[in-house]
Amino acid sequence: MSKRNTQQRRHTIITLLNEQGEVTVDELARRFDTSEVTIRKDLSALEKNGLLLRRYGGAVPVPSEMVADGPAEPVSKRKQALARAAAARIRDHNRIIIDSGSTTAALLGELGRKSGLVVMTNSLNIANALRELEPEPTLLMTGGTWDPSSESFQGRVAEQVLRSYDFDQLFIGADGIDPERGTTTFNELTGLSRVMAEVAREVVVMVESDKIGRKIPNLELPWSAIHTLVTDSGISETEQQALEQKGITLVIAPSS
Repeated sequence: MSKRNTQQRRHTIITLLNEQGEVTVDELARRFDTSEVTIRKDLSALEKNGLLLRRYGGAVPVPSEMVADGPAEPVSKRKQALARAAAARIRDHNRIIIDSGSTTAALLGELGRKSGLVVMTNSLNIANALRELEPEPTLLMTGGTWDPSSESFQGRVAEQVLRSYDFDQLFIGADGIDPERGTTTFNELTGLSRVMAEVAREVVVMVESDKIGRKIPNLELPWSAIHTLVTDSGISETEQQALEQKGITLVIAPSS
């Protein structure tokens, strides 16, 4: 069997599992003409999503009594649209930063189409998801002090690590967009975000249109630090004009 992309292969693994009652790493590696390391990553990702149970050398179906009442909440269509539009700006072999957050995490589903990426993040969830990608990017972690409120690493150590590198792009979200000041946040820890912006040649803010106009007190990034804003088609013409006057590139993701 010729190689398939990751999603196709994992879907076929579940089909085989339902048909056969169990699968082995060795069998799957031969069937898909890929490495056992890749198959183990597939099984790990599928187990994490509650679709199978791993066992030594393979996997078995999830017992019916362990099946959850419903599937995990999927990424919204708007966030998927933002992710596609943002990922279109990433070239093979780019060095990028992905900040913590549910909107930036939606990028992960698009990165499997890129090769040779170097990705820095301050999020454990994003780091773990990056390890499931094929091809797997080179992963860098900021380290630092864990902040439970933002579920990310922050602080001076993280800032020092970031300053040791330079990046092509930063992908970052926002709790609100103040048309006059820039991105705003509920989090009082904004130092790391500003260092991320300093070490990236392009700062890409990913934000859903309903956050435009939300003037939260804490300024995160001023417009002078932002190059590109990716939002959805819900943005009004007045908001669009106001943002374009700030000298940024405004990308409106088409609705699917």
